[in-house]
Amino acid sequence: MTTTLFHRYLHTIPPPSSPSSPSKSTIITYLTTILNFPKSRAIWFFNRLSSPQTNPQAVISFLQSHNFKLTDIQSWVLKSPHILFSDVNKTLKPRLDFFQDLGLKDQDLCKFISKNPVYLTHRFDQRNNNNKNNNSSSSSNNNNNVNLIRTLRRCNWADIKDPVTRVSNNVEYLEKCGIVGAQLATVITRQPRLLIMGESELKVLVSKVMDFGFSMDSRMLVHAIYTVSCLSEETFERKVELFRSYGFTKGEFKIMFVKAPPLLRVSETKLRSGIEFFFNEVKFEKDVLVRRPNCLMLSLEERVIPRFRVVDIMMGKGILKRQPKFLNVLSMPEGKFLEKFIYKDGDYAEELLLAYKSGGSLLQNE
Repeated sequence: MTTTLFHRYLHTIPPPSSPSSPSKSTIITYLTTILNFPKSRAIWFFNRLSSPQTNPQAVISFLQSHNFKLTDIQSWVLKSPHILFSDVNKTLKPRLDFFQDLGLKDQDLCKFISKNPVYLTHRFDQRNNNNKNNNSSSSSNNNNNVNLIRTLRRCNWADIKDPVTRVSNNVEYLEKCGIVGAQLATVITRQPRLLIMGESELKVLVSKVMDFGFSMDSRMLVHAIYTVSCLSEETFERKVELFRSYGFTKGEFKIMFVKAPPLLRVSETKLRSGIEFFFNEVKFEKDVLVRRPNCLMLSLEERVIPRFRVVDIMMGKGILKRQPKFLNVLSMPEGKFLEKFIYKDGDYAEELLLAYKSGGSLLQNE
């Protein structure tokens, strides 16, 4: 179909402001002579899709007002005749507004629609709203909608054949795994790639996590899925081997991962340094780290070593009568630690604070 023929057809249609709409014969003539539809198919489309408000020129004018080229509009109509019979205000405008809110504009939006023009009439916004947990509050749903929009802006989803179905199916699958509400928001904001990966790939990922002992009702499941999705198979196995090299069994590693899924997102260098410090300096037994693996996620320089050195100095000077449990020391809020240890004895407060703030590098001078 040429642009000239298309323009010639437009001149046969009353303008949008006209109270009348194109006649049945005018639209069928267009479908058969310009778009080369068989007459029976043209009649079927008209009878199935048209309404008293049907006005193809209004549709064309609206799309052109968004700077879409006429040749692109022609292609969309050929692929999805529903567009030509759409209500501009009730259907087309809300869809375009929705996609533009997702960050798709100008040529990106044009390419996206060209891939599957049915998105112009598809209730993507409604479909995703329907996937939200029915028990969630309206405020929670609004937050999820905002997060979803932010997420899809970050995804290269315009290159996916059918992102509507993929996102919806993956959200539905994650909800079946018990990941709803705030947990679903965690997935959306932290690892949006989960929403656009292939369904089979997502199921393999979840299955791998479940093999480590997570249950569907575990609050840690979402964090485990996020962690595993961030790591390549090679990196994951390398970190597992790191723990084995320090004597942790497969069963002990599983316990640690279930208790603290973010553990494997810690760098290998930090994991090695942490394990060695707790074993060699603090003299922790292996079972302590199995029970409290989150210790390995703490900053050695800013928390672990400074607090250990402060306690060491205090024990050496006799400020403390008994050796405190270092696990308790590590878990103390900053204010409480300062009050209970740094400022415990006014005579040594300045020295202890200096040692603490310097990262514990100043050792006791006997």
